[in-house]
Amino acid sequence: MKYAVVAASVFAGDFFLKKHMEEQRDMQERTEILGGKLVLKKYHNRGAALNFMEKRPKLVKGVSGGILLALSLLWSGMLRKEKNPGVLAGLSLALGGGASNLHDRIMRGYVVDYFSFRTPWKKLNQIVFNLSDMCIFLGCFLIIFSGRDLFAYQPE
Repeated sequence: MKYAVVAASVFAGDFFLKKHMEEQRDMQERTEILGGKLVLKKYHNRGAALNFMEKRPKLVKGVSGGILLALSLLWSGMLRKEKNPGVLAGLSLALGGGASNLHDRIMRGYVVDYFSFRTPWKKLNQIVFNLSDMCIFLGCFLIIFSGRDLFAYQPE
């Protein structure tokens, strides 16, 4: 149950942040917070990460949906065993974030991104993220480092 709450919380939190940005912010508006280290700005991403395949939105939706389905099946199978809490937490974060971004793609035709980092690296400064992106990244990190033995061969 707690893992479902994590996924639902990520989805709901990002849903309301995106709703706020869509309703309250103009595309050109920029607000620096945390001493200028974080910049709030609205951006519509019509592709996958970094606008990859923005000219193929149906393919992006299909691939996103397929990945989300595969993760959901893995997640539900692991929930029954509850053997690896790190992997389950990672899957929950990734599922909540992936579902939120897929919801955007289906309902809006684009994903609402709304913050970027101010860093010494110009390329990184140009990338705009949302909460779901961060949860997907963190979830993948947890899956990789908690699940090293997840797919390892285990002779009987």
